[in-house]
Amino acid sequence: MGETYQGDLNGAGMRIAIAVSRFNETITTRLLEGARKALERHGVRDDDVVVAWTPGAFELPLTARAFAESGDYDAVVCLGAVIRGETPHFDFVAGEAARGIQDVAADTGVPVVFGVITTDNLEQAVARAGGKADKGYDAVVTAIETANLLRQIRPE
Repeated sequence: MGETYQGDLNGAGMRIAIAVSRFNETITTRLLEGARKALERHGVRDDDVVVAWTPGAFELPLTARAFAESGDYDAVVCLGAVIRGETPHFDFVAGEAARGIQDVAADTGVPVVFGVITTDNLEQAVARAGGKADKGYDAVVTAIETANLLRQIRPE
């Protein structure tokens, strides 16, 4: 068996962009707080982090693409909350946000992390945004690990 690659969680020296949805701001603010905790814990300096607020989750991929294509960031984290309502709007927004975010990563080669929680109700959203789980924190950890993994696979 040949070489094995595995990313680590050292974010020192990394520049991270965060795109966060303003829609469901009560939840997304909590996701951003979790993201900031992870950045600090893993050595990413405040000066090396930028945050852009988008109107909603649907706009996250476009903002992520702008960050990724700039060449200024090691990873992009997308944070949002799509809560099911009484119409099929949930399915369109959640699905297109996920597809769009994945497309940006695949097209640019920059780690672009899906930190958008999709829930049936507000209680579930609160639980995932710093309650029983902290998906904002988890998204940053994923971004750092993936960026470090890609540095090993394709050293500059």
